[in-house]
Amino acid sequence: MQVIELLWPAFVLAIVLVYIHTIFGVEIIRRGVIFTDLAIGQIAAVGMALSVAFLDGAYRTPLTLSFAITAAVVIAWATRHVKHVEAFIGLLYALGISSIMLVLAQSSEGMELFSKLSAADILFTSSDDLWKDIAIYLPVSLVMFMLYPRTEGLVKELLFFVMLALTVTSSVQSAGVLVVFALLIAPAYAGIAQKRFNPLYFGWIFGSVAIIVALYASYHLDLPTGYSIIFITVLASLVFVVYRNVKSGV
Repeated sequence: MQVIELLWPAFVLAIVLVYIHTIFGVEIIRRGVIFTDLAIGQIAAVGMALSVAFLDGAYRTPLTLSFAITAAVVIAWATRHVKHVEAFIGLLYALGISSIMLVLAQSSEGMELFSKLSAADILFTSSDDLWKDIAIYLPVSLVMFMLYPRTEGLVKELLFFVMLALTVTSSVQSAGVLVVFALLIAPAYAGIAQKRFNPLYFGWIFGSVAIIVALYASYHLDLPTGYSIIFITVLASLVFVVYRNVKSGV
């Protein structure tokens, strides 16, 4: 009973993370800008790194959000005006990760902090942290379902990337950059790989099962939670995609 009371926020947060990130993941894969989320997440993490290294953790959310939105606006502009946009986004990612390493080099705990920024441990998430994330993800999902389909042109681009930035701001702090990337792409990729069900709904179920298995394995086998989520979710997606392609004879 104590285990349930301790871990239920982590399992609920896991489902919520899959829910919100799959919404963006399906759209990202269809757009063909796979590294968008990784670049935004990495640039957002620069704000976190600055907060931790120089401000003792103060202003973490405002800094993370400002860096994420800046990256989102730059990418929204680049998708309409820059040739070979994937190369541009890849360079933004490289800029972000190198910036983090330079910032954290000023801290005696730099590598440990870098590891947490990459893949955090959500297993012992508090209920307060869970409600804070839900307070962000719920209005974002409403915007994506109700407002986003009614927009077009540059407004549509900006709305998509700003909503992604808001999501990444919260989830990078809760789960880490690499976990965010895995949850954005892996469930959505599995959903798109099959043709029988709605990709979004299938991605939600697929990702939820994978992340619950990952949390269970992490707790009982004493494995790093963030990297367990990445490994199991990504492996499950790759195996499923290969199976679907072999079955269809592609």
